[in-house]
Amino acid sequence: MASEKQWYVVNTYSGHEDKVKVNLERRVVSMGLEDYVFRIIVAETEQPVLKDGVPTGKTKIKNSYPGYVFIEMIMSDEAWFMVRNTPGVTGFVGSSGGGTKPFPIPTEEIEPVLKGLGMVDKSMYSRYDVGDLVKVLRGPLEGSEGHITEINTDTGTVKVETVFFGRSTVVEVDFSEIDKI
Repeated sequence: MASEKQWYVVNTYSGHEDKVKVNLERRVVSMGLEDYVFRIIVAETEQPVLKDGVPTGKTKIKNSYPGYVFIEMIMSDEAWFMVRNTPGVTGFVGSSGGGTKPFPIPTEEIEPVLKGLGMVDKSMYSRYDVGDLVKVLRGPLEGSEGHITEINTDTGTVKVETVFFGRSTVVEVDFSEIDKI
């Protein structure tokens, strides 16, 4: 039995993710599993509403992973049973069925999801070093690649040396906006 918290993904019906999240949160409390189930996330972000390509000033919520809910938990028998038997949960991703527990999601796969939601924690920085090749995921330099020249965990920023308009340029970007290549 795993004794450390890890991330798992459960399937649900598309459009029911928020309802399943609320059901899971209630059941965690009612069954006394707060020491086993930590964060429950629906990967929703605010997107600007465009009309003819022009922002209208309005926003809408977009689910980046319809049909999925992310759960940070310690995979105990009790927690596994509670999640599986929550209304709206159709199963775990990575479980072959037949009573076998699912495999956790590797760190490098959950990290971009969390970063995209602005959920950066200090443990994420340990995978990055000065000199690493990274890709900028959002913002004006989206799609640019470059090498990390500095990491500032206090401000949550990194400096990346990239080629911009044919010149080598060092730019400061938010840590949540990069991913290792």
